[in-house]
Amino acid sequence: MSADIGEQYDKVYRYCYFKVHDKRLAEDLTQETFLRYFMQHSYIHRGKQLAYLYTIARNLCIDYYRRHQEEGLKEEIAENPMEGVENSLQLRMAVEKLPERMQELILLRYVNEVSIKEICRIMGMSRSSIYRMEQEALERLRKMLSV
Repeated sequence: MSADIGEQYDKVYRYCYFKVHDKRLAEDLTQETFLRYFMQHSYIHRGKQLAYLYTIARNLCIDYYRRHQEEGLKEEIAENPMEGVENSLQLRMAVEKLPERMQELILLRYVNEVSIKEICRIMGMSRSSIYRMEQEALERLRKMLSV
């Protein structure tokens, strides 16, 4: 994994950003993810590196929201003026209407290009459950975008 650590860093950052919608916080969470990953030597030489990396990132994002839940922080959607293309905006809005687990699946599968096997490990679901959820998510997106 060391050869593509920069690529994985970017993907984990996108994952964290998707969860928290804050650039600085996503950077902090990504950095913390890699620090914890490299501190845990038992997983570095096993075949579950990517799943372990995303599990750390996911847990850090969950922990962040648990700590700040009482403050009533709402997620803010950061808009990039360069992403003014109407189709991408419609797709983004449609994805945001999906349940959180489906959003996470779409992000991992199509944005970060994570394999189904790794997604199963990250989300703690069987391969068939992931396939069913993916098909349902895509069908919902088709319906939302065809209107």
